[in-house]
Amino acid sequence: MKQHLRIAVFASHGGSNLQALIDGCASGQIDAEIVLVMSNNSKSFALERARNHHIDTLVMTDSAFPTADAYAEELATQLARRKVNLICLAGYMKMIPKRIIEKYRNRIINIHPALLPNHGGKGMFGIHVHEAVIAAGDKETGVTIHLVNEVYDEGRILAQKRVQVLGGDTPQTLQERVLELEHQLYPETVGKIASGEISLE
Repeated sequence: MKQHLRIAVFASHGGSNLQALIDGCASGQIDAEIVLVMSNNSKSFALERARNHHIDTLVMTDSAFPTADAYAEELATQLARRKVNLICLAGYMKMIPKRIIEKYRNRIINIHPALLPNHGGKGMFGIHVHEAVIAAGDKETGVTIHLVNEVYDEGRILAQKRVQVLGGDTPQTLQERVLELEHQLYPETVGKIASGEISLE
């Protein structure tokens, strides 16, 4: 069923997948609006990308709060204030609080630079994933978009695209090719969620 999405994007670093989502909304590929970009890192370039497109930004770290519950409560308040109904993780390096996962059950998605369930789990992010793919001698890798639950990288898979691992690949060359695919698959998948073609329930 088609629905109007009000998206919050959580990003810790460069935010290139955020940019792909911003561009997807601007082009009409995604019938939705990004209403918030949240980061745990005040120096994240994702915040700059958001400001360039007049999107509300928020910097929050759990260490700034007296308890984990206080942090989760404030985050829930900020999301509710903006009527967020989909959270997209785009290189976000923190575990999502249990309270937020419960409140937004089947409403939080993540992009992972491998073909889950391969090369997922705690510590498997960025270049570490591509190093693991090459070390394992895999012939192919790719991109996975999945729902987020209480366990790293274990939520239901919504979309995958494959990339061949070439003989001369280094983790860096592989990362470049996979990232290109991420920038295609993320807006494509969010667009299908907005149109009702992909159901999150």
